[in-house]
Amino acid sequence: MVWLIIILFCLGNSSSQILDVTNNSHLDFDYRLFGLLQRLQVEKSYDTLLVYGEDCAIPSLFERLQVPAVLVSSGSTNFDWNFSSLTLILSCNFQDEREENYRTLMKLQTSRRLILLKGHIKPESVCDFYSKKEQHNVAMVKENFYQLEVVYSCRLFQDQNYEKLNLFDGKSIYKDQFRNMHGAPIRTLSDKEPPRTIPYIDSKTGEEKFKGYVGMLISQFVKKVNATMQIREDLIKDDEEVSFVDITNFTSNDILDIGICEARTLEMSNYDAISYPYLMSSYCFMAPLPDSLPFSDVYMAIVAPSILIMFLIIFCICSVLIIYIQERSYRSLTIRSVLMNDICLRGFLAQPFPFPRQYNRKLKLIFMLVCFSSLISTTMYTAYLQAFLWGPPIEPRLTSFDDVKKSRYTMAINIYEREFLEALNVSLEDVEIYDYGKFSKLRSTFNTNYLFPVTALQWFTINEEQKLFKYKIFYYCDAFCLNQFDILSIPLRRHLPYRDIFEEHMLLQKEFGLTKYWIDQSYRDMIRANLTTFKDFSPLLENDYIEVHNLYWVFTMYFVGMGMGLCFFILEILRPLRYWRNCKIKCEYCYAFLKNFAK
Repeated sequence: MVWLIIILFCLGNSSSQILDVTNNSHLDFDYRLFGLLQRLQVEKSYDTLLVYGEDCAIPSLFERLQVPAVLVSSGSTNFDWNFSSLTLILSCNFQDEREENYRTLMKLQTSRRLILLKGHIKPESVCDFYSKKEQHNVAMVKENFYQLEVVYSCRLFQDQNYEKLNLFDGKSIYKDQFRNMHGAPIRTLSDKEPPRTIPYIDSKTGEEKFKGYVGMLISQFVKKVNATMQIREDLIKDDEEVSFVDITNFTSNDILDIGICEARTLEMSNYDAISYPYLMSSYCFMAPLPDSLPFSDVYMAIVAPSILIMFLIIFCICSVLIIYIQERSYRSLTIRSVLMNDICLRGFLAQPFPFPRQYNRKLKLIFMLVCFSSLISTTMYTAYLQAFLWGPPIEPRLTSFDDVKKSRYTMAINIYEREFLEALNVSLEDVEIYDYGKFSKLRSTFNTNYLFPVTALQWFTINEEQKLFKYKIFYYCDAFCLNQFDILSIPLRRHLPYRDIFEEHMLLQKEFGLTKYWIDQSYRDMIRANLTTFKDFSPLLENDYIEVHNLYWVFTMYFVGMGMGLCFFILEILRPLRYWRNCKIKCEYCYAFLKNFAK
């Protein structure tokens, strides 16, 4: 009995020691893990801890950490992750993270991950697993972490895909690996649409390179991260011209990493395959400058109907007053005498007129008004005529799509801009639609019979080219546009692991003024790349001199006036109307006599 008691006592003592060792090991592990999480907070701050795992062995850490923790025991969230992007992901076991939410995967792709390995799982297999998912900020600790104090961190651009680190070495656990890609290829393709992208052949290397405010952005990024540009020309079939729509589709289907073009943003369900907005502008039309008024219409343009009516009323008033004051009776007032008053006709035409021998102050005052009116009218019309002949006025500019229908211009668009017009409920009856290449060639000819849609960025280059012309042809019509707020973004692959580095590079280039410099230099770069010439597209002016047919209205009014004057002169030298009445009676009498004689 005594031996039985001794044996039971020994067993109890040994079991308590084993429990103490186990508890102490858990406490040491929790303590070391807490220290590791604090160190990661110092290396790069995080404000949310996302924990994956059903049986997590470290719930006591959540209370000691000064950041909120979100526990996902099922391994996947059923909601769109809307927490801060400064998130640290902790997996209590390998493959406890089984995230299936697409939006959450996108937002947490570049977040740091800490994996707790149990059993005999090798670090290289873990790095391979996460590398296939394009999640590269991964570190691992084993169960004996509290004893060895070793952390395994995945590395991408080296032979061994992980690195063994000691906590006391002072090395950073997570490295921004895509800051130096060690010559890794970046798959890309360009639509070669100037001035965004200006292709040229490097004279030293013989390689195709790109300028322009989009081409230089991508080229400088490739140099910055020490990568190589792999142009996927194999995607171009039968030497067809590839458009920005095709490149955007390639990046959406994960065929390309970055597109050297403008991303298509119209009718997109989401914007996962494009970058942060690079530039913003308007998308309006370049319209030919309005035609000047022909010289043949100048003479009618200076004659305003309201002014003529006003002068006619003053003429009639002066004529009535002159006749009444001279005759002192209303009996002499007839339509003929008022409208054909010799004094008023000569006076209003600034010609000398006979002054009556007997006059009074009232008549003198009226004559002064007539002379003053003639001075005003002749001076005004002479000034208008000389000014309009020197510089004829131009027709009003276009202000709406309705004005385009009434004008002589035809709207030329490419096939991708048809959707804009349909969205604006604009009729396509008088619109000519071209494919992407033919439209660009037609716009480069500066054909003044067409209206061409351009962005404000493209218009800058076109306006620079017009400065070399004899005179300007087109202007940027922002009165009606396809899109008043056009956003230029870059096509990016959805799960691009260095998206944040590229967008940071993009914003820095713009902030330091390099983007503006590239835009200013775009026309010069096009000339160096032989994409444009110094040809003057301004047509010869047809109405810079006066021809005989331009004096049509002048000769018409002259001959009409001469004809009327001749008629009145003939009527004056002939006898009064009684003579014509007597002739009419005599003619009727002769006609009746001859008629009776014939019977």
